[in-house]
Order: sequence, then structure tokens, then C-alpha cells
Amino acid sequence: MSKAISRRDFLKVSGAVGAAGLLAACGGSGNAGSTATSTAASSAAASVAGLSSDPVTLTMSWWGGESRHNAYQEAIKAFSAEHSTITVNPTFAAWSGWEDTMSTKFAGGVAEDVCQINWNWLYNYSKNGQTFIDLNSVSEYLDLTQWDEAKLAACNVANSQQCVPVAMTGRIFYWNKTTFDKAGISFPTTLDELMAAGKTFQEKLGDDYYPLHLGAYDRMILMVFYLESKYGKDWADPVTSTLNYTEDEIAEGIDFIKSLVDGHVMMNLKTYYSANSDTATHQSNEWITGKIAGIFEWDSAASKYSSALDDANKDGFTVGEEIKFGDNNGGFSKVSMGLAITKTSKCVAEAATLINFLLNEEKGASIMGSECGIPASKAGLAAAQAAGAVKDLVAEANAKVMAFTTNKLDPLFENNDLKASGTGIYQEVFDTVDYDGVAGADVVDTLLDGMESVGYTIG
Repeated sequence: MSKAISRRDFLKVSGAVGAAGLLAACGGSGNAGSTATSTAASSAAASVAGLSSDPVTLTMSWWGGESRHNAYQEAIKAFSAEHSTITVNPTFAAWSGWEDTMSTKFAGGVAEDVCQINWNWLYNYSKNGQTFIDLNSVSEYLDLTQWDEAKLAACNVANSQQCVPVAMTGRIFYWNKTTFDKAGISFPTTLDELMAAGKTFQEKLGDDYYPLHLGAYDRMILMVFYLESKYGKDWADPVTSTLNYTEDEIAEGIDFIKSLVDGHVMMNLKTYYSANSDTATHQSNEWITGKIAGIFEWDSAASKYSSALDDANKDGFTVGEEIKFGDNNGGFSKVSMGLAITKTSKCVAEAATLINFLLNEEKGASIMGSECGIPASKAGLAAAQAAGAVKDLVAEANAKVMAFTTNKLDPLFENNDLKASGTGIYQEVFDTVDYDGVAGADVVDTLLDGMESVGYTIG
């Protein structure tokens, strides 16, 4: 593999930021490490007794795109209008590097009061309940009855309700009907139809047209989707992360992805990176102009991919059906993100009140809408729907995913050492396949070694 030109090499950057100088929650000065952690329990216990009548400052952090940033900020303004003594200072940015940033803050005891987190962060940074409070302790301020028990259970780690789910999500196929119409074919619903689409695109539209494109992490998700469809078992045990697939089965899955590249269904990663560097698929010229006519993405990403298309292609954006790769329904749904309160917060009652406003109350939930996915809170969903704030594309995609997927995700699958763009093991595996043209048997050990290194139990 030519490391000089691979994505894995040229994207190796540090996302960590220094924690020095950050203010602690509620306007206090920062106390890092064990000091902050040890003082947090007594401070939090005092705060839970009731909302302070004195002015306090909450900090909150999240990642996302422009529309999510706008929704959060507008909702925070509405919250401050109702709670005049509480000022909320937000910190937000794009996803790139965000987990490294938050990891550093968690380690230093200087993370924000309220944090938008990935579900697996509970296992990465608070598997013993050391980072986030048990939200049962603030149920007077945060109505936990608005979530189904199964959704809450997914966020209960170390016998502690460490976050509440903002939304549930999964992967679905999106297609550009404009390009498929040019090719004279319908959207694929089976593996045979998907393979035939690659050949048709090449013959009728040219070598630079593809019915689908996926980055390295997305290829890993599709590979698992394929294997679960064929063999009918979870990728790994959802609690212990014990792998359920043999080396030969995984090599078969990697070869499935390779067959999509060899069959002109997907663009070779070397070709894509040569033209686009580290540009995300929805920002690539090929997607914008319809030369890439399909994507396999989270249901919450529908609007992002639709809005990126140029005027000639925008009307063609379509939420597809899940492809049947076998006798079983593959894929998985998961908690897309959650809101948690850090143990270093000095005003957890106020933090819980903010979360309740954003996710459960009419004024907040109607502003947040579906910017973070279809609301998991029953009251929040009703408020967002009544306000017309649930995007039709996202709702359609979410409904299809939830009706199809039955498999469960294990907490290590999204470990950053595995999935990181440019530097993760998934990237290394699929870069090697595309750059060197090797088979699954040649790289399966790389994948298994990487998985074992982050805690998987390999049979």
C-alpha cells in the first residue's frame, strides 16, 4: 500500500486540545483531575436540592452542522427567556476532532455541564459511572417517563442512567433518481440488482458515474449489514463485545465490499481521494452533480445530502428501501446521541432543567425539531410534530430503518481507534484493499488485531 498517497497517512492529525484555562461549570474556576471530581459530588448534591435563586452560568457542548447549531442556539435563547437567572454558554463545532477534544476535557475534569455525547462514550469514558451523573438523581427536573424503557436501558451503564437519548438512528440507502433515470433503471433492492446497476452506469453513463459510494467507516457498516443479512446474528455480543463471526466469514464480508468496487458499484478509494482529498462525500463534486448517485447513511443525514445537490439533481433525492442481501434483515439501530450531565457540574438541577426544556418541553422541542434526528422523547416528538419541525425526509428514513433493523450494536464498534477517518483500523483495512487490490483474507488479521486491541473478545 502506498502510504504516501493514502488517506490514512495524510489525515493523521491530533484532535486533542489543551484543557488549561477552561472555566468550570456555573462560572467557577477550573479544578482539573481528581480535585474537581472529588468536589463535584458534594456540590452536585447541594444543587439537586433546588434551582438556585442566584444567577448561575451553565456550559453546554455539542457537535454538528450549521442547522443543528442554529437550532440549539435558538432553543437556548428560549430557555434563557423562561429562566432569567440561568445563562447558558455553548461550545460547538463540526464532528472532526470532537471526540478527541471531549476525551481531553473528561480526563481533565473540565468538560461542560451538559454534553451531547455518542452512546458508546458511556463505555469509553464512564464505564464505571465516573464521568456522568445518574439522571435518576435529578428526575424532579428531568421527566424520564417520556422515554421508553428500552431506550433508557441503552443508556444505563454501571447501573446508572448516564444520559437520555436524543434520538434513535440507523443506516438507510439514499438515491438520486435523476441519475438513475438517465441510466434507465430503477433503484436496487437486491444484491443482484445493485451489481447490475454498476455495470449499467458504466456502460450507459461512463466510467465516472457510480450508483453508490462509501467511505471506509461506511464500508465497514455495510459489510456488517451484509453479514448479518446472510448469517442472521449480531456482529458481536451487545454487552460483552464478543465477536460472533469467524475469520473466514469476515474475510467473505471484506470481499463483498471489494466486489462492489471491482463491479463499478463504488468508486475506488484511491480514485476518490485523488480527486477529493479528505472532502466528505456530500461535499464532493461527484455527489453534487449526480455522478455518485447513492449513499448508505444515517437517517438523520437525509437533509444534509439532499441540500448538497445542485439544482439539476436536487429534485431527484429519494429515500430508498433497505437492500435484501440475504434471508435476514441486516443492519442495526442505535442511540444516535444523548445528553448527559458531568459529575464536575456544580449545578446539576439547572443542567437537568435545560435538558428537559430541550427534549421534553413544547417550546424547546418545537425548536429542536428533527435537527438531531427524530426525537426519542414522546412529549418532544409530539411538540416537534405539532410545530411542523420534523423534516419529512428524516421521518421517512427513520421509519424505514426502525421497521427493518433488528440487530443490536455493541459498544466497541464505534471506538475511535477503529472508526476514525484517516487514522482508524477500518480505514487501514479498506485503504489496503483498494490501494493494493488484495483480498479479504490478506487483511482480516489487521481488522481482528485492531478489534482485539480496543477490547473485543475474538473467538
